Amino acid sequence: MVSIPDAQQAYAGSATHDVTNQAPPLAPYDASEDAALLEGLRREGAGWAEEDLRRLGRQAGSVQAREWAHLANRHEPELRTHDRYGNRVDEVEFHPSWHHLMGAAIAAGLAASPWADDRPGAHVARTAGGLVWGHTEAGHGCPTSMTYAAVPALRRQPELAKVYEPLLTSREYEPGLRVPTDKRGLLAGMGMTEKQGGSDVRTNTTTATPTSEPGVYTLRGHKWFTSAPMCDVFLVLAQAPGGLSCFLVPRVLPDGTRNTFRIQRLKDKLGNRSNASSEPEFDGTVAWLVGPEGQGVKTIIEMVNCTRLDCVMMSAALMRTSLVEAGHHARHRSAFGARLVDQPLMRNVLADLALESEAATTLTLRLAGAADRTIRGDAGETAFRRIATAVGKYWVTKRGPAFTAEALECLGGNGYVEDSGMPRHYREAPLLSIWEGSGNVNALDVLRALSREPGTAEALFSEFALARGADARLDAAVTRLKNRLPGASQTTARRLVEDMALTLQASLLVRYAPPAVADAFCATRLGGDRGYAFGTLPEGADLGAIVERALPGGN
Repeated sequence: MVSIPDAQQAYAGSATHDVTNQAPPLAPYDASEDAALLEGLRREGAGWAEEDLRRLGRQAGSVQAREWAHLANRHEPELRTHDRYGNRVDEVEFHPSWHHLMGAAIAAGLAASPWADDRPGAHVARTAGGLVWGHTEAGHGCPTSMTYAAVPALRRQPELAKVYEPLLTSREYEPGLRVPTDKRGLLAGMGMTEKQGGSDVRTNTTTATPTSEPGVYTLRGHKWFTSAPMCDVFLVLAQAPGGLSCFLVPRVLPDGTRNTFRIQRLKDKLGNRSNASSEPEFDGTVAWLVGPEGQGVKTIIEMVNCTRLDCVMMSAALMRTSLVEAGHHARHRSAFGARLVDQPLMRNVLADLALESEAATTLTLRLAGAADRTIRGDAGETAFRRIATAVGKYWVTKRGPAFTAEALECLGGNGYVEDSGMPRHYREAPLLSIWEGSGNVNALDVLRALSREPGTAEALFSEFALARGADARLDAAVTRLKNRLPGASQTTARRLVEDMALTLQASLLVRYAPPAVADAFCATRLGGDRGYAFGTLPEGADLGAIVERALPGGN
């Protein structure tokens, strides 16, 4: 008979759970270690922010920040409609990790603080910070984005802006519902869409009734998708006597009483689960008019431009963090006698993903530069921004889901489990194509710009001209695009905008990226020398140079 100690010793010697050939934890790492990002930061006029960006990158890649991201998504927000006594409170409770993420983001200037910063490049610095802090998690980017975007709309009503803008541009995060002017910093949300119309906000049925006090109205209606309901103030569209108008709705009124903001339910979403998205009901809700009656869409259009840029930014950030995860795994995992990163086919996949990521990052920063210069009165940049932001919003956000799926596959089964974090990236990616206008809405907006604002086409082709003669494939793409414009229609709008986006990305890479990157992008995205999936770069592509540039720490 075998004794128990002998059996235990035998078992210990034949254990089957020794861990080998697995990648070590990625964290800590520097999320700002990205050549395309840092080069774009300097090029677009925000080189002065590099030290702060690198500090934020180390924080974003820290063990602590990644744990915050995990916990904020594991412990989802909970709606509490009533207190213990039966009083209506309409509050949403978040895990402490959500508040840690929010506090760090706002302290880093990722909300509305650039509007209080006169330095050229301030808005570029914020976008670059979003690309870096986006390595944590995407849900809390919603309230910071809306707060950023609310300021230019609020400026349509100077009296309100005087009161609220200094608090919206603050770098202090102070959660909890209190009188807004008693707080050190505020967050803003938006309530635009309704169940019957979605993006067609002109069909809104929420009504705004004037009171005896000038500029003050009461709202009645139901909004369909209002994210971050614990923000302090909201910009809301409603039908006033003079037509669709924009209003500022505080959660707490100046006298300390709760405004009527009944949260009917929280949305059970595919992704973005750390962030609460709600259906609020207004019934006698006090609101202040922002801009003239009947000009609600015109009032919020600048807000839309800002949030569309943030959708591009967040998609690019998701691409980058997914690529970093995939590259880290490939460097440490071996199969068939070699590291995955050294296997030619995996190298092709990583290089192809790296091209897509660099193109998205470079375009994001170019759009941020245009936004920054538009704010400073540059007419040419204003026209370019008008069309290029819609083009970028359409294309970069469309590429996100396919990109994150391919990056997840680089980890194999390891990427399919929640602990890896890759499923969260994958679920998040489709949102950015839907938020602030789906693909069709943005494609049609490009057509609208071309037909109603002729200067936008001129601005786009002037941008292309800066790279004329540098690559024959790019020159041919510009010619094809110019020939297609006269026949543009709704039916072909998506194809037209796709061609615009690829041509714009190629022109930027030809001007600014290393030859290996620019050549491979033009050969595959413009020249057609590729398959339909990622990882189909042609034989002559310099895969090593592309991968080495893309992955932190060299190859």
